[in-house]
Parts: sequence; C-alpha cells; structure tokens
Amino acid sequence: MPAHSTVTETHVITTTGLTKTYRSPRSRGREVTALDGVDLHVREGEVYGVIGQSGAGKSSLIRCVNLLERPTSGTVTVDGRDLTALAGRGPRAGKELRQARSRIGMVFQHFNLLSSRTVQDNVELPLEILGKSGKERSRKALELLDLVGLADKAKAYPAQLSGGQKQRVGIARALAGDPKVLLSDEATSALDPETTRSVLQLLRDLNRQLGLTVLLITHEMDDVKTVCDSAALMEKGRIVEHGTVSELLATPGSELAAALFPVAGEASGDDRTVLDVTFHGEAATQPVVSRLSRTYNIDISILGAAVDTVGGLQIGRMRIELPGRYEDNVVPIGFLREQGLQIDVLGREALPVKDGAQ
Repeated sequence: MPAHSTVTETHVITTTGLTKTYRSPRSRGREVTALDGVDLHVREGEVYGVIGQSGAGKSSLIRCVNLLERPTSGTVTVDGRDLTALAGRGPRAGKELRQARSRIGMVFQHFNLLSSRTVQDNVELPLEILGKSGKERSRKALELLDLVGLADKAKAYPAQLSGGQKQRVGIARALAGDPKVLLSDEATSALDPETTRSVLQLLRDLNRQLGLTVLLITHEMDDVKTVCDSAALMEKGRIVEHGTVSELLATPGSELAAALFPVAGEASGDDRTVLDVTFHGEAATQPVVSRLSRTYNIDISILGAAVDTVGGLQIGRMRIELPGRYEDNVVPIGFLREQGLQIDVLGREALPVKDGAQ
C-alpha cells in the first residue's frame, strides 16, 4: 500500500473549509452552492477516490483543487503550496501559481485532444507552453507514449484512435510536466467496461512506478474498488464519509462499505436475526460461518454475499440469518466479532465494539 502505511504521513492535497457558489441564470441570479465546507486530505502516494451522484459537487471540487475554478472561500494546498493565496495576487504570484499548477496533471472525461495535431504533438503541447526545446519535447513525448503503451501511435491523429487510446494520450499529456499529483475527472465514464479496467490499471501502475498521488473523481463504485486506497462520499456539496477502504469496511453502518460490497436479503420471519458480516484481512480466508454453525449447533442461512479483491487483499460481505431474536444470539454474534469480523445487526442501532475487535 502507498504512503499511509508509514509512520509519518504527508498530505499532498489538503482543502480546508472549501466552498464554491455559482449564480444560476435559471433561478433569477440566486446562488447555488456546489461545495459546502469541504475538508479533504489526500496522503502522498495514494489513489484517493471521490464518489457521488451527479450534482454532488465532485467536479467542482477537482476543478478547485487545481484552481481551474476559483473557490468562493477556503484554502487549497497542493504539495505544500497554498494555491488560493497565490490566485489573483499580482504578476509574481500569478507566475508562482502557474509554476505550482504545472506540477498538477489533469485527465479529462472527454479527452480534450486537438484533432489537427498528431498524438505526439498533443503530448508535446504542455512542453511547448513550458518553453522546452523541440528535441526535448520529442524525447519526452515518445518516452511518455511508450509508458502508456502507445509508442506505435505517435504519428497517428486522434480520429484514428479508440476511446481508450485517446484517454491514454490524455494521460501521457497530463504527465508531460512531471507532475507530483494527477487529477482524474470522470476519466473512464465515456469508456466501455473492459477499456475502463485497463485505464484504471494504468493509473494504478503509474501511481506505483512514478510515486504519483492520484485524486480520482467518479460515480462508479467499481472504480473505487479496483484502484483506490482511500475514498470519500460526497452528497450535496459535502463530504459525508471518508477513510481508507479498510477503515470504511470496519466502520459500522458505513454507506460506502455497503455500496462497495452490496448484499441483499430480508429476514424470513420476526423471530430471526439478520447480520451483515464483513470479512477482510486474514479473516477472509477462514471458514468462520461453518465454524459458528458447528460450535453453537445452529442452522445459518446465507441470504447474499459479495467477494472481491481490493489492494491485493480479499474482502467480502455476507448477509446471514440466524434462528431466534437478537437477544437469543448475543453469544454467537460475540463469537463472530472475536474472529476479527465487522458485524452489523440489521434493524438495530450500531452496537459498541469491544476492544481488540473490528
């Protein structure tokens, strides 16, 4: 796992009290709040996913992180630089802002490639803006195209490429300035599932090979499950839940955990107890449910299950039904918790977890 496994954690992206309001022409000039006091902390070297429905504020957030949109209030710090302090503060501050933003790569949903330029020329564009020589631009662009698996497409034009290839060109272009941070704004939403997986894997590979910190905006839970170390759920301009994937899976009642690993099924009667059991770490490979059945001589019904691999670890959720009411099952539930499992009892408030249990 990236940097959050270290003792000292460095936050490469931090937003504090970030707000963004727009005046809506459709509502007679009334202000619409896109961001409402967002505090975001992205650790160095991790892939961080921000997920939410359309209109939740995700795209406004990522555009404020690199100051494509000026926040109404609050601060944005990237790699130790307060970008909001530089914005609009005269020529010198403007130059410093441009320099700071050159270390932030951006990958867009609709590629934003110039149709009249070859693939290589599209990748060279940021280097032209930075004033690099033609020889240096060519060398860097070909190196980046090789990195994203498109070395043979340097002289092609965007119209000759598939959607996935266009997005790989967009990623290569975003890397031209040797960024420390890569922002991805719904970069896979226009792609088919197989291509989406390959592009996400490329982002993960780049994260590991180059030490990139990646902030990924998406509305697809599978994207978070596939590549993210940490995630945040946005609703109505606010972050309502956040943490590492493992932390979220160990949080009783977590909306994100339930969405990442959805399970269904209802109790077959009033005299039944339904549990959502989350397996992760070593517990995921243990026959815990069969051991529970043998230990307490009870019949257990499996109502639903979802298992997948996240960050190289097998993680899953299972919905099971036990005979009897909750009061009759306190001991079996305690047994499951002692095995290191996260247990949510459906129809009851989240229950306290004993020390040492998850």
